[in-house]
Formats: sequence, structure tokens, C-alpha cells
Amino acid sequence: MLVDSHTHLDMLDLRPVGGTLARVMEMAREAGVTHMLCVSVSLGRLPRMLEIVRAWPGVSATAGVHPNERCAEEPDEEALAAAARDPAVVAIGETGLDYYRSEGDLEWQRERFRRHIRVARALGLPIVVHSRAAAEDTLRILAEEHAGEVGGVMHCFAEDWETARRAMDLGFLISFSGIVTFRNAETLREVARRVPLDRMLVETDAPYLAPVPMRGKPNFPAYVRHTAERIAELRGEPLERVAESTTRNFFACFHRAEAHRAAA
Repeated sequence: MLVDSHTHLDMLDLRPVGGTLARVMEMAREAGVTHMLCVSVSLGRLPRMLEIVRAWPGVSATAGVHPNERCAEEPDEEALAAAARDPAVVAIGETGLDYYRSEGDLEWQRERFRRHIRVARALGLPIVVHSRAAAEDTLRILAEEHAGEVGGVMHCFAEDWETARRAMDLGFLISFSGIVTFRNAETLREVARRVPLDRMLVETDAPYLAPVPMRGKPNFPAYVRHTAERIAELRGEPLERVAESTTRNFFACFHRAEAHRAAA
């Protein structure tokens, strides 16, 4: 039993699997994936995401705006909170900082991140954090805004052990994507060996970052199994234990998702 803790079902290229989301779901079941978190990158895409959640038991959603998304009208806290009050929404995000793809004065990113955290705290929802080339500012803002009151996950983690340790100290889980299977990711593999099993999640970030042996191909939720298998190998533990622990961690963190698990 596995959970893909971060996927974008509304963004998948379905042509390689016959053009249907039904085949994606079938592949996931065959791989032992029983739940997926469909993660928002903009409020404009949220209606389509919610259609998927309502059509497919075992899928939950988040509400948020990706740090690289430039909006014609920046959503305020009221708009974010209104979107997140839908019962299918189990978290705020993805949100955070991305200094790799954005340039110039990025105070707008930092302020957007703070707004998301404030809404998460007001609603009692966990936060899905995206951080790229911005670890220090990400951790600083999480601390300043008391994000640990609700916790959440450092999605697609690709930093070193010290950064992971500091994030866990703030109350956040560490989520590993297919990057941990890449040949040049030894620093990340060391983190995967050291993170306590009760602080870990696995994800695909589909359609991006397909793990070995699917690297270079479109990613799908079923492939989270390859990531979990690699982590189990690194830690010298059975896949079943990694799957059981990461699934338990997911539902403990994303408490609203229990209703969707019961319906699956």
C-alpha cells in the first residue's frame, strides 16, 4: 500500500496510456498505490482538479499557487481560504520559494508564501512546500510565520542532511521523488538513509521527474513504487515497511484525507 503524496493528475499527458485517466488509475492500483494527492499550482486549475477528486475515490486535492506562477490578479488570503474550504482540499500549496526559475526582486514570492502559511494556520491545514535554490529563506519564513503549528511536507526534497534536519525540527516531513534514483543524487540518497522512517513521504511529482528505470519518459503515480523500492534498498529495509510507514505518515499529516481513503 503506497501513497503518491504529490502528483498533478490534471497536467498528465494521457496519450502514452491510451488517452484515459482510467488507465492511470488502473496502473496505480496494479502498483499498490491506493491514494494520491493532486497538488494545485494555480487557483484557475482548481475546478478541474476537484472534478478529478470527485470522480475518483482515493484522490485528494490541495489549494494554492506555485511560487513561479505569475497571476494577473494575485490571490489574497480570503481567496485562498475560500478555495481551501472545499471538503476535497486537504492542504495548502504548493507554495514556497523558487529562486532557480525566477529572477529579480522576488519579494512578491516571499509575501505570497507568507499569505499561504497564514491561511494554512487559520484553517488548520498542512502546507505543501516547494523550495528550489532558496533553502535559507524558505526555512526562515516557515519559522517566522510559525508554520510548525500546522506542519506539512517539504515536497520533492533535493537538499542536504542539515537542511532536512532543520525542516524536520520545524515540524515538516521530507518527501522523496524520483530524483533519489538518479545517478548523480548521492547527497540526496544519504539523506534518504538518515531521515527517520516516521518523518518520510514518497511522491512522483508526475508528470515530471520519472524515476529510474522510467527516467526520460512521462511520469505517472504508479511509478512512485520505483522510488519507494530504491529507498527501501538504501535503508536495507523491506519495501512493505517503507510503504506502510509513508502511508501512515501521509494520513497523519493530511488528516482531512482520511475521508477519501474510506471512500476508496
